[in-house]
Amino acid sequence: MIPTLIDDTLVNLQEEYDKTQIQEVIDELEQELVGLIPVKTRIKEIAALLLIDRLRKNLNLSSGNPGLHMSFTGSPGTGKTTVAMKMADILHRLGYIRKGHLMTVTRDDLVGQYIGHTAPKTKEVLKQAMGGVLFIDEAYYLYKADNERDYGAEAIEILLQVMENQRDDIVVIFAGYKDRMDQFYESNPGLSSRVTNHVDFPDYSEEELLKIAKLMLEEQQYRFAPDADKVLLDYTKRRMQQPHFANARSIRNAIDRARMRQANRIFASGDKKLTKADLVTIQPQDILKSRLFEINNEI
Repeated sequence: MIPTLIDDTLVNLQEEYDKTQIQEVIDELEQELVGLIPVKTRIKEIAALLLIDRLRKNLNLSSGNPGLHMSFTGSPGTGKTTVAMKMADILHRLGYIRKGHLMTVTRDDLVGQYIGHTAPKTKEVLKQAMGGVLFIDEAYYLYKADNERDYGAEAIEILLQVMENQRDDIVVIFAGYKDRMDQFYESNPGLSSRVTNHVDFPDYSEEELLKIAKLMLEEQQYRFAPDADKVLLDYTKRRMQQPHFANARSIRNAIDRARMRQANRIFASGDKKLTKADLVTIQPQDILKSRLFEINNEI
């Protein structure tokens, strides 16, 4: 139970919490994302801070505006976009943004290729994102220190102005690899000072990736045959040591290929009568076939 705050005015914190319905979003995070305990904990902490800030305002208590701009760091396929969507929902339910939509962009959406092109592009993106959350993936590509003629700096300058002057109407989340994002903030101290919430997304373990694979299959009404999960686990261990590994994204790619091989195996068998089990079961050979080739060539 959430405790009740009692002073001159009685506030039922549990009642206020229930009104926001943010527990629904937190429950969805728990159900939809495997692992990521530090991330889920951090999101709950941010939500708690914002709820208390809202209650303080309702009681006319002085409170500094909480910084809402965020940084999500981690490898590809660790759930950053999904968590950003849930964060947008939480902010909307708590009344910190008007619409609650998430707009995902990259450098190409913000930076032009010639003089006078960047400002209109960046401002149009910001216009569409107003009232919601702007998620800038691989944000470090906005800044190219080795190219004085690059227009990314112009986009950053516009972002800085909007993040400061219209912070009540838009939240910006910068995302990317942690080491590159650290360098990005060091090169742009104005950005660093405006981003107060840093959330680091750890890589998934082998067991967590296997669990994710089973959930993906379940969603598509497939299942592993006996020992097929062990074959996928072995594949995952090998794939994790190769370049371009993308956590859950790579697992989804592996599942998609297994489904294709299953379909081709069934078709090539010539069986005219199939059972439901035939159609829903992924066999070890569906994962094993050409596995080493894929490990060495997958992107």
